[in-house]
Amino acid sequence: MNIDSRTIYLHDVALSEALAAWHAALEANHLLQPLASETITLDRALGRVTAAPVWARISSPHYHASAMDGYAVRAEETRGATETSPLLLKLGSRAHALDTGDPLPPDANAVIKIEDTHIVTQDGADYIEILAATPPWRYVRPMGEDMVATELVLPANHRIRPQDIGAIAGCGHATVTVYRRPRVAILPTGTELVHPGDPLKPGDIIEYNSLVLAALAEEAGAVVTRLPIEADVREAIKTTVEQALAEHDLVVVNAGSSAGSEDFTASIVAELGTLCVHGIAMRPGHPVILGVAKGKAVTGIPGYPVSAAMTFDIIVRPLLYRWQGQLPPAAPTLGAVLTRKVLSPMGEDEFLRVSLGRVGDRIVATPLSSGAGVIMSLVKADGIVTIPRFSEGHHAGETVTVDLLRSPRTIDNTIVAIGSHDMTLDLLADLLQRKHPTLRLSSSHVGSVSGLLALQRNEAHLAGSHLLDEETGEYNVGYIQRMLVAQGIHVVLLGFVNRTQGLIVPKGNPKGLKELEDLQREDVTFVNRQRGAGTRVLLDYKLKQRAISPRQIQGYERTEYTHLSVAAAVKSGAADTGLGILAAARALDLDFVPLFDERYDLVIPQSYYESALLRPLLALIRDRSSGFADAVAAMGGYGVERMGTVLAEL
Repeated sequence: MNIDSRTIYLHDVALSEALAAWHAALEANHLLQPLASETITLDRALGRVTAAPVWARISSPHYHASAMDGYAVRAEETRGATETSPLLLKLGSRAHALDTGDPLPPDANAVIKIEDTHIVTQDGADYIEILAATPPWRYVRPMGEDMVATELVLPANHRIRPQDIGAIAGCGHATVTVYRRPRVAILPTGTELVHPGDPLKPGDIIEYNSLVLAALAEEAGAVVTRLPIEADVREAIKTTVEQALAEHDLVVVNAGSSAGSEDFTASIVAELGTLCVHGIAMRPGHPVILGVAKGKAVTGIPGYPVSAAMTFDIIVRPLLYRWQGQLPPAAPTLGAVLTRKVLSPMGEDEFLRVSLGRVGDRIVATPLSSGAGVIMSLVKADGIVTIPRFSEGHHAGETVTVDLLRSPRTIDNTIVAIGSHDMTLDLLADLLQRKHPTLRLSSSHVGSVSGLLALQRNEAHLAGSHLLDEETGEYNVGYIQRMLVAQGIHVVLLGFVNRTQGLIVPKGNPKGLKELEDLQREDVTFVNRQRGAGTRVLLDYKLKQRAISPRQIQGYERTEYTHLSVAAAVKSGAADTGLGILAAARALDLDFVPLFDERYDLVIPQSYYESALLRPLLALIRDRSSGFADAVAAMGGYGVERMGTVLAEL
């Protein structure tokens, strides 16, 4: 058979159709039913799934046992005992001392607690004195109280929990029969891949997808083999896949699933077996490969980290659970209000990552970066919103269903900050979670103006802002009065940091930049901040003062959303300079040309200021002994004199 070694996408099918095609091929190869069983000792049973029911071999307890420290008696012999007419029972004949768990003598049917008796000696013999009669079987665990021999203890297809292990042992078993764990091989491919910790040069990509995929598979109960990185050599990849198929139930080839000159996975699957799917109408994760080869399941997972993780979770993990007689655990869901409009590509299922928090009486969902290579969008995500095919997306303010990645309690204990980016917020978030493990600060960096708009729409508890009013030269107050107070929203303006803004430049400042006027030079490429960012407002204000036209600045229209992103653009050589803060330059070992001092404040609506949720956060900001102010000052370029001071109540 003549096979194109690259194989352009065969079909761009719906996710449901792709799964149906793959499952049909798996079914034809008897690969959809649970795996074979094995019998293991109970010390290895946690998390495994029973392949057969567990029946009690013995009763538990297997004898009548005392439930208290005391004395075993015949209940009938205690009749008539009262406080005014106590009854004496002779030890050794009518009463028998025993401890909790001891077997009852054959003629006893009740226990009197030791604290309800006292010893009396008469005529050289010991008696217990009782003040009340006892009913039969009081303080006795009768045989079979817990389990009776032949009783069903656990059904088949049950994932074994710690308490289940006790029940299996308690009913007389030392082993349990469970489904074999799926064996999964993960093969990372790509000449450009290097191991974590290896020296890096331009073009190198750290290979960590196999770590993520392995963790997802292990979490689903699989035994995982992470194969060595295979360079983009077709025959070598094919040989490794064949060898892996011989020893594993599933082989996952990571990368090589697109249609580039070094994307061989589809043709290899087709040559070794049946290529069921190549290309699914979903985002992230479009170039997915699903097939069967050598009687085993095989998949090709895209190389972009988010695509890799999400397609494996959505498509592959359910199969691993199915092989163990299980359904994948269903994520809890809740309704949340979107903070901004979301457009979705027509014809593709989209899985949108969002951060969540309860603001007032609503859960708000803030969309995160949709880039398939942005692994931090998964790290920061609290949930996933599924946007079906042929939907245009959702409008801001629309309620959507979110599949949770964190517990609802965590969402309720999240402080939502939306606004201008500053690295001190990350420092504050870390300190808050260390001091108060149940609380979390989630910050979205959308710019100062967008932060105030979020407060206006009641979508955040606070916003970081450094908006310079061109008319008054004052920070934040004018904007707050126009955007919030005029809308009936009263806020506290809390001092946070003073910081130095300047030009972030490569080490050694090779182009000798000294002032804003240098941005007009033809040999200088600039990277800007987005509209509405306080840094952009400051830049425009200073350019206007100096009669510098933005059209004279090469790169003025290119924007980034954070100071660190600006610094990264300079570090990479994509720009010669950008306006930002000293801490961002230091973080990436760049040089810095200081130009302006500014104020960065926190804007907090009165309705949330000093609320139970925000009180611990405000205490960390105000309390100099917390170490936060010292840590901020140590970052460089910050003044903390006003930190925690109420600058205005508006």
